[in-house]
Amino acid sequence: MGSCRAISYSLNIGAVIYVVPHLFWEALMPAAMNRKPIVESSAAPKRVLESSQALVPFLSRMAQTVRSNVENVIDALLKHNVQLARTVVASESSINAMECVIDENAVRSLIGRAVQEQEARLVIATVKINNDLERMGDLAVSIAKRVISLAEMPPVETPAELIAMAKPVKAMTQKSLGALLSHDLVAATEVLESEDLVDEYRDKVYQRLLAAMEATPKKVQPNFQLLLASRYLERIADHCTNIAEDIFYWVRGVDVRHNKTHLADFMKGSDL
Repeated sequence: MGSCRAISYSLNIGAVIYVVPHLFWEALMPAAMNRKPIVESSAAPKRVLESSQALVPFLSRMAQTVRSNVENVIDALLKHNVQLARTVVASESSINAMECVIDENAVRSLIGRAVQEQEARLVIATVKINNDLERMGDLAVSIAKRVISLAEMPPVETPAELIAMAKPVKAMTQKSLGALLSHDLVAATEVLESEDLVDEYRDKVYQRLLAAMEATPKKVQPNFQLLLASRYLERIADHCTNIAEDIFYWVRGVDVRHNKTHLADFMKGSDL
């Protein structure tokens, strides 16, 4: 992905962003993807975001796109659907452009004015979640490329452990990004609780595929593609965990990354 610093945007932000953010995206995305600055009229002075709340529609749009890509690539992997995998690869530049737009707007939302604590948390969480979403998009593309490669190799059976692993990864993606849009801390907690299960499946998939490669050396390549796909699924789950943790910080202002007491208190029904 190219440097976001190379992108210059002419922002004319109004209430329309809250109502129909997709119209703003459609106007902005071509310039972002082509890395060409939008020429600004001297009669129209550059405006910054008047409120960091305007970041939310951008983040929501990106979250929906990434969720769709992860769901599609899991289906493509399990159903050997090369065409679906290609659609995921084709969307990579769009997600990269969204990342740059959000980062740019996050910075501009803070320029020249004081912000309250809750607003500062929103901006910090947005920047962190934006990075995790972009990485999830990249990992979906990496899985899609494994699907495309597998179509050109000798056929191998998809391990039952990999099929089972895909289910909680898809659920974590849906719950974490759903929690992001609705500030649902219960769903965010369920995501954090699912991390260990995905790790267990990762280890089982590794053992199964390693045994398959030792038993059938001629099929090492396709089995290795499946092994890579399992690692990418695990990393997607890791980013879902990061997002769930950042939702706690955004909504409640608490850091549950290294202090499980806060998470335990919430699960018991205590007010954080």
